[in-house]
Amino acid sequence: MEDTGVTQSDALTDGMSMRGTLAERMGIALLEATPERVVATMPVAGNTQPYGLLHGGASVVLAETLGSIGAALHAARLFNGIAVGIDVNATHHKAARDGIVTGVATPLRLGGMIASYEIAITDEKGDRVCTARLTCALRRS
Repeated sequence: MEDTGVTQSDALTDGMSMRGTLAERMGIALLEATPERVVATMPVAGNTQPYGLLHGGASVVLAETLGSIGAALHAARLFNGIAVGIDVNATHHKAARDGIVTGVATPLRLGGMIASYEIAITDEKGDRVCTARLTCALRRS
């Protein structure tokens, strides 16, 4: 498998690695990661449903990956903690058949016990493909 870029920062926080994860298998390439903004790309090829369209579940994997990274970085900054997802939802706006999609996660709330993110996924033309929201519980490690 070619290097997808997910391991640019192989250990984002202590105990958190992208190596061998679903994100790596899906071809997610992490471009930017802070608690305030997480950006990554994912190929449509290999992540489609039987009609040749980007699988909605693949969009949710991208969204949950980005929001979880942001929440984990926030928890690590606060108290060397971890983040675990407790709710994810997504609205699929438009089909993607090929190319690359880009996800951008931005926080809705960065609290002391909960972090919530909105994740916008767009195609190469900049059209919104999916909007997702992820809420994570923050825990001390």
